[in-house]
Amino acid sequence: MRKYSYYIFLCGLWLLLIGVLELRPVRWDLTDDKHYSLSESSKKMLSLLDHRAEVTLLLGGDLNAGFRRLKKATEETLEELAVYADIRVKDGWSAAQENGLTDSLGLRPIVIHEREQNGKTAQTTVYPYAIIEYNGKRAVVTLLKNTRGLSGEENLNASIEQLEFAFMEALHLLQQTETPRVAILEGHGEPDEAHTYDLMSALSKYFQVDRGSVTMNELTNERVNAHILDGYKAVIVLNPQTAFSEQERFVIDQYIMRGGAVLWSLNGVKLSEEVLQREGFTPILPLDLGLTDMLFRYGVRVNPALVQDIQCLPIPVNVSSDPQQPNLQPMPWTYAPLLLTSQGSPITKDLGQVMSTFVSPIDAVGGEDGIEKRVLLATSTASRVTATPGEVDLNDLNPDMSTFAYQYVPVAVSMEGSFPSAFAHRMAPEGIETDEPIRKSSAKTRQVVIGSGSVMINETMKNQALPMGYDRYSGMQFSNRDFATNAVLWLTDGDGLIALREKSVALRLLNDKRAHEQRAGIQAFSTILPVAILALIGGIVFVVRKRKYERQ
Repeated sequence: MRKYSYYIFLCGLWLLLIGVLELRPVRWDLTDDKHYSLSESSKKMLSLLDHRAEVTLLLGGDLNAGFRRLKKATEETLEELAVYADIRVKDGWSAAQENGLTDSLGLRPIVIHEREQNGKTAQTTVYPYAIIEYNGKRAVVTLLKNTRGLSGEENLNASIEQLEFAFMEALHLLQQTETPRVAILEGHGEPDEAHTYDLMSALSKYFQVDRGSVTMNELTNERVNAHILDGYKAVIVLNPQTAFSEQERFVIDQYIMRGGAVLWSLNGVKLSEEVLQREGFTPILPLDLGLTDMLFRYGVRVNPALVQDIQCLPIPVNVSSDPQQPNLQPMPWTYAPLLLTSQGSPITKDLGQVMSTFVSPIDAVGGEDGIEKRVLLATSTASRVTATPGEVDLNDLNPDMSTFAYQYVPVAVSMEGSFPSAFAHRMAPEGIETDEPIRKSSAKTRQVVIGSGSVMINETMKNQALPMGYDRYSGMQFSNRDFATNAVLWLTDGDGLIALREKSVALRLLNDKRAHEQRAGIQAFSTILPVAILALIGGIVFVVRKRKYERQ
């Protein structure tokens, strides 16, 4: 009886274990890059969803191998998300084609041209999108990232890496009940709304964007409230041309001390582009914004100099000797470097080059201050630095290449940590209204410093705003818009969402040439070897059993 009780106990324990696994499946991710694992921030965010999310996947049709891989990765990501939230996925390719859903949402297809083995060219139309509906709201997720300068396989791999971020970002926006605010400071000759239109348009997807000044009103002598910026998740200082007052510096400093985040987009030199276009040259002088000491205390220095780079944008130059018949030819303009992006930061991971003009180098200072600093943008391997005072000359189109001896000069840096106050041992300036003592160090917060005011500014043509990073002379689009958006998202990222962009998936590609040349041998090997192994195992089992029973 005791023996049977033992077996009954084991059976009951086994049934209990099966029941527990049915209620909450156990999952093990054995991949080295944790391809099938969600981050803790994603799991936490998914647990907060209180409604069903319906995902319509439009990626379908006659897909090639690369897009089939993207579709499979998308389905696997959605399956993983569905483990932690009520998410239902349906294939909407056929329905979308029939009811015109893609047209109503303004989704543009991607046309792929491929050359087949017989030499013919095949054309395929692909809609790399997914539509998420949650609590009566809808969001579109773009599954394919098309970064300039990357190959097709690299773009597909980058798209797979960003799938978790793309879906979690959309779900985060759908469940968001209150729109956070960011501020763009004014009052120092900053660009007008026409030249910041694309920046405000990009940020409006995530934030309410306000513009305003913290300058004391000299007419009414009204005091400045030291807490005027406290309601903003981030503050953007964009290309100021005149110095900040003592009161303004205090307000910004104490905003940082209370945990505020700031994006500084500053020029280190002063020049006139109008004089340059009219006269062909312009002097360059240090630009004193009154922020040098503050930024030095925080851990960076924007140098009063300009970088030149061989990797740069072209500008149209008249090479004709006859003024009646101009001949405009593109010539490299080394003062407009195409900046390289770092793969070591979630702000710039998988981004292409960033367009810029008149950029100042940045130095990191205070290496033992406990502040984590990362280079975001840098020049190429052939750069040089022009110190001030100096001049910029339009005739300097064929500089001596031997003088471009600098490599990877930093021009944008991110900082994270506890920052010391620039007013730690000083009194509050006159005209400040505050009821709190001066804070001498900040809570853990973040800052981004860019040594150029041009990176986040758009040009205009015929009273229409062009996209950030669009070069109208060459017609090329660079990654300025994504860089600016990611920088502000990183500054305001309290949930760890932007960190998902750091996820990496190893790119394992086949050698197409070798696979085609050795196709017959590979097919024969992969077909015969499994059968041979099974036959060998069967033969061994047969021999062992025959010997065993012959002895009996």
